[in-house]
Amino acid sequence: MKKIHFIISLFVLAIAMGCSEDTSTVDLDAIAAPTNISALTTVTQDNTGKVTFLPKGEGVSQYEIYFGDGTTTPAMVNPGETVSHVYKEGVYQSKIVGTTLNGKRTEVIQEVVVSFKAPENLVVTITNDLAVSKKVTVTAKADFALFYDVYFGEAGKPDPISANNGDAVSYTYQNAGVYTIRVVSKSAAIKTTEYTEDFTVTVVNKPSASAATPPNRQASDVISIYSSKYTNVAGTNYFPDWGQGGQGSSWTEFDLNGDKMLNYIKLSYQGIALADNTSIDVSGMEFLHMDVWTADLQKLETSLISKTNGEKPVVKDLVAGQWNSIDIPISAFTSQGLTVADIFQLKFVGTPWATGSVFIDNIYFYKAPSQLIQLPLDFESSTLTYAWTGFGAADFGPIPVSLITNPDKSGANVSNKVVKIDKPSGAQVWAGASLNLDSKVDFAKGTKIKVTVWSPKVGAKILYKMEDSTSPKDGNGNPTINVEVEATTTVANAWEVLTFDLTSAASFNSANSYDRVILFPDFGVAGAGSTYYFDDIKQF
Repeated sequence: MKKIHFIISLFVLAIAMGCSEDTSTVDLDAIAAPTNISALTTVTQDNTGKVTFLPKGEGVSQYEIYFGDGTTTPAMVNPGETVSHVYKEGVYQSKIVGTTLNGKRTEVIQEVVVSFKAPENLVVTITNDLAVSKKVTVTAKADFALFYDVYFGEAGKPDPISANNGDAVSYTYQNAGVYTIRVVSKSAAIKTTEYTEDFTVTVVNKPSASAATPPNRQASDVISIYSSKYTNVAGTNYFPDWGQGGQGSSWTEFDLNGDKMLNYIKLSYQGIALADNTSIDVSGMEFLHMDVWTADLQKLETSLISKTNGEKPVVKDLVAGQWNSIDIPISAFTSQGLTVADIFQLKFVGTPWATGSVFIDNIYFYKAPSQLIQLPLDFESSTLTYAWTGFGAADFGPIPVSLITNPDKSGANVSNKVVKIDKPSGAQVWAGASLNLDSKVDFAKGTKIKVTVWSPKVGAKILYKMEDSTSPKDGNGNPTINVEVEATTTVANAWEVLTFDLTSAASFNSANSYDRVILFPDFGVAGAGSTYYFDDIKQF
């Protein structure tokens, strides 16, 4: 391993202290190549063609600027410093090179336009950021221009922000409102070209991302009111008209890229009503969960309403501009004397009254599970529901998968219950079945997996896969965080134990939150009407 020793002299007043030395060690091999290399190029408006480069980048110890006009020797520039060069009128391909302490280099080509004509055909785009309140982005581009200045028009901020022609520049205001934004596009000519617009700076009033996906839970451990994760109470009315429309309130179901959520606008009070003659007993649950997003509400009051003894509220503070994950103990309602065995409505009240709007998702009651679907899996529990899901039939629908009594209690497996996966004729080569776990896999218990398998043939590839179900999806809708390992059967019509070493897969990371197990029988081969059995999925 290469190392470099730096001698750092700390100079103080010679008559008082003299000097001292500090030696520190830096691992050069660990230094990555520079990233995000660019340069802000500005030009004086005096027809001289003098261009100033301010190079930028990450991890750079020194820059080289090749001007692209035939000058053979590059300019060496330290981070934060500038260098100037005089061009004749023309278009040049400059090269910006960033170098690290260990000599790693990253370079980019950047066009330099030197024109003694004033910029023409200036096009300016000004937009509010969809995710950050009061953040505005400006992009300006013009013929013959090299760069532009933006005056954002906020009091006390007179200095412009510069950007290369065609690049974007952003600014976050202290307050929303109308501001005069002035863009000055510049070339090497004395004359500049300007654009001015009175622009309304806004507060973000709707979420740009979904709330966190709820965890996997057993059906007996959750009562869902509004969530795409669990099965909701049937017939629920999420927008009953309780007469608050006179306050200017309204409501809708907001669709964020396919993720739906409740949106109560200018919330005075609004609620959720279960179907007629329907109530739920939440006395066995421990918490009411909600995910709440607002741009302008300070507090949200939530009431459970009983058929027999009225309603009781709980108030929670809200942080604007982000999802608030709220868990209210059921005891917060029962301690006020509320009966929770016959809840038939929920009510929401906003603070300030009839002013702010709120988005609510994932409304459900839950309790801590007495048992979890987690590794190891032996499928012997009489209380857990092992909800396997098949996929990959000939018509791309599900293939049959079920939990059955062990049909062959012999050899390596004499347990009572096993998983049966049928791979029908014509099933896809990637057909299989998945099971959601109730908790992520703890790799302190081992990074190898044993699966007991019964195969009708020798040489069948069994693919074992785990996914983080909440990770971003790929183009096919599958989680992008996953790990896959193969093993091959060596006996037919009998049980054997196959081993899958997760560390053999480059994608494996023990820090990932894997919470889904997937089995692929006879992977890579189209279905031929065969049946496979699986049991005892364990770490070691």
